[in-house]
Amino acid sequence: MRYYDTRPLNHVHVHQKWTFFNRVHMFLPFLALLITFYYRASGRILRRGREYKMVEFLAWLLILVSELMLAFIWVLRQPYYWRPITRTVLPDNLPKDDNLPGIDVFICTADADKEPTFDVMNTVISAMALDYPPHKLHVYLSDDAAASVTLDGLKDAWVFATWWLPFCRRYDIKLPCPRAFFEEIEEEGQSSEMFIKDRKLIQVYSIISFLSKVTICYCCF
Repeated sequence: MRYYDTRPLNHVHVHQKWTFFNRVHMFLPFLALLITFYYRASGRILRRGREYKMVEFLAWLLILVSELMLAFIWVLRQPYYWRPITRTVLPDNLPKDDNLPGIDVFICTADADKEPTFDVMNTVISAMALDYPPHKLHVYLSDDAAASVTLDGLKDAWVFATWWLPFCRRYDIKLPCPRAFFEEIEEEGQSSEMFIKDRKLIQVYSIISFLSKVTICYCCF
């Protein structure tokens, strides 16, 4: 029988004081809306026998529609104020890797001109480097334009990931996006000789084997 950890992953705290004040405050606009709609409806009923001009009727109708839209928008915003809460994440209650569910990450792109291949590949590699069991993480790239440059870039990204993912896990890199990582200033805690050597090796490889190929494919496209 498989064991499932039922411990909560977050703690919900309801702000009782703010709940009371928010509900009292909500009552006033609600009362104003009721009075407004009563005024609109009663005005039409009491003046039923009177002939309306088309301009007058259209003005009344536009005002009514505007008030209905305002009321609808107001109602949509009230659930947050009706029960204000804050959540505290409990990472210690996460189950072991074997009990974690599998997740699928879908990345969509449609235009290689508006969405440069370099940025798309950084997104793919960042998703692959998530702190999650590798055998339960699946990353999919959907290219609506079916551009060859995206396919070539994805192949290069996969090759680069064989270097990048072990590097991230070995040194517990908190910023898995290659572009952002290499643009960031090195931290003092990551100044070991081995780390600096591996960082330079990865950086040189990314420039020669990955970025150059993507740039060439992009120019040809």
